[in-house]
Amino acid sequence: MKLTVVSAGLSVPSSTRLLADRLAASVQAQAAGPVEVRVVEVRELATEIAQNFTSGFPGKALSDALDAVASADGLIVVTPVFSASYSGLFKSFFDLIDKDALTGKPVLLAATGGSARHSLVLEHAMRPLFAYLRAMTVPTAVYAASEDWGAAGLDGRIERAAGELVGLTEGGLVNHVPAAAGTGDDFDVVPFEEQLAALQAE
Repeated sequence: MKLTVVSAGLSVPSSTRLLADRLAASVQAQAAGPVEVRVVEVRELATEIAQNFTSGFPGKALSDALDAVASADGLIVVTPVFSASYSGLFKSFFDLIDKDALTGKPVLLAATGGSARHSLVLEHAMRPLFAYLRAMTVPTAVYAASEDWGAAGLDGRIERAAGELVGLTEGGLVNHVPAAAGTGDDFDVVPFEEQLAALQAE
C-alpha cells in the first residue's frame, strides 16, 4: 500500500505532525502487507504554493508532493485549527490538486487544536472539502486537543480510524460491531465479497 500523509503543522516540533505520525504507524501495524509511507510537510512548500498561484506552474518540490497525493492508495490529512477551520496553507495545497485526483480515494481526516470546542472542524469544514473533491472519507475522524495527549481515548480513536482506512484501501468495507463495555472503539473490517454474499443470501 502507498500511503501519503499530508501534515499542515507550522511549528517544529508540531502536534499536528505527531498526530499524523501516530496515525500512519497505526495503519502500518494493521495493514495486511507492507505500507510505503510518504509524508508531505505543507509548511516546507509554502513559498512554492504561493508562487504557483501567481505563475500557474508548480515548483519541483510542490509538483512531487502533488504527484505523491494523486498516486497514493490512501491519504491521511492533518491540519491545525485556525479561526475555527482548517489552516489557509492546508486549503491552498488542496486547491492545487487536480479536480479528479482524489475521486474515490480513501482519506482519513484529522486535526489538532488548543481546545476540544473546535473538534467539529472535522465535520463542518474538512469533510465537506473532501466530499467536494469526491474522496471517500473514513467514518471516524480524529481530533486531538491539548488535553487529549496522554489521556484515555485518543489511542482508541487513532486505532479505529486507521483500521477503517486499511479496510477501504485493501478492498473491504468497514463493519462496525458492538463495542466492549465502556470502550466504544471496536470495529471489524469485512471484505466486500463476504458482505455481498451475506446480502444475497438474505
